[in-house]
Amino acid sequence: MSSTFDIQPIGRFVGQSAVIKRPKEIACFSYDDKHQFRLDDSSIRYYWPPTLGADLARGFDTFEKLDDKADDHLDSLLKTIIAHEQELGKAVEADLVTWRGMMTKFMAAIFSDRDGFEMNATLFQDTIFLEENHSYKLNSQAKQSQQVSQRGRPSQDMMSFWGYKFETLCLLPTIWAETSRDYIENRENEIVNNHAQYCSVVKTGIGNTVMILGGEVDAVWDSKPTDGSPINWVELKTSADIRDGRDMITFERKLMKFWIQSFLLGVPKIIVGFRTPDGILKRVEEMDTASIPGTVKRHGKGTWDGNMCINFASALLDFLKVTITDDGVWRIRRKEKTSTIEVFQVEETGHGDILSDEFINWRIKLALNRKQPETTAGAEELPPMDTNLAETPV
Repeated sequence: MSSTFDIQPIGRFVGQSAVIKRPKEIACFSYDDKHQFRLDDSSIRYYWPPTLGADLARGFDTFEKLDDKADDHLDSLLKTIIAHEQELGKAVEADLVTWRGMMTKFMAAIFSDRDGFEMNATLFQDTIFLEENHSYKLNSQAKQSQQVSQRGRPSQDMMSFWGYKFETLCLLPTIWAETSRDYIENRENEIVNNHAQYCSVVKTGIGNTVMILGGEVDAVWDSKPTDGSPINWVELKTSADIRDGRDMITFERKLMKFWIQSFLLGVPKIIVGFRTPDGILKRVEEMDTASIPGTVKRHGKGTWDGNMCINFASALLDFLKVTITDDGVWRIRRKEKTSTIEVFQVEETGHGDILSDEFINWRIKLALNRKQPETTAGAEELPPMDTNLAETPV
């Protein structure tokens, strides 16, 4: 039996945003240059402005691209949560544990008419664990790679490379004071490798739902504080330079996903590299994440609204919590070009491969050792974020 969440009419999501809790990093992990998991911050990178005029296509033939055909599930995120809970001596309280990318799809769904998605979910100890349906992801990637580019336009693979090249042009392995001038000036010659990643794990909340999210962060603006204060993360993006009104609408739509991705992890600054149609870096613009929805509302074409994205996500999460109430594996699906999200059970028992045996065994051990049950009142309260996103630029 399938339960359905209707996206339309979207007018019911208009108004002040649902209560949100500012994301706070509780843990982190890294993938090294071989994409091996490391329970540390060794892959953190530092931002330094790139050289304008750089050719973003340079080095495409030597690109060391990560092969992501294997299904890694939530394994790295769960390993990190285990380590964090070992330090706390108790389980972290959350209604949902997932990757940032899944929440991005949820928040963007209200204004993304063409996009579809499929996810798998399971309920364990009153928490929903959510991941992308890997076979759907591979099929989507295959369809995208098979798309024939218009004559004179670069391939999808090339445009994807431009983004990684821009990151290479913007990143330092250590703080600026400890990086040689030679390295800074020759970043254009570095071999592009997307294996290494720094991943932040944050506790956050939208509406009635407390979440643990994991996601890659591109760089830090200065250095990562050790006193628990907010981190000056930077998200790096590329986009075609804006030449006319049509380009402006396209960029405004891209801004929605830029904003959502950074909003969910608490990344305060987005740096966009604008390029020519053939991939030459023309200019760089810094954007304050919190001010983007207000700017779009005041000066944009009305293609999206930040408060509505938050309210939609809040309602969808509430729906999932009252729908996914039993063991087994559940499918969350939105077919392309439809206005409904379906939720149905595909396995009646167990957790599929969503949860690792290591995590299940750890949680069982933790529950047996716990002397007193946790209550909601014992959960860590995060400082509230300004919810009037559409009106109050920061």
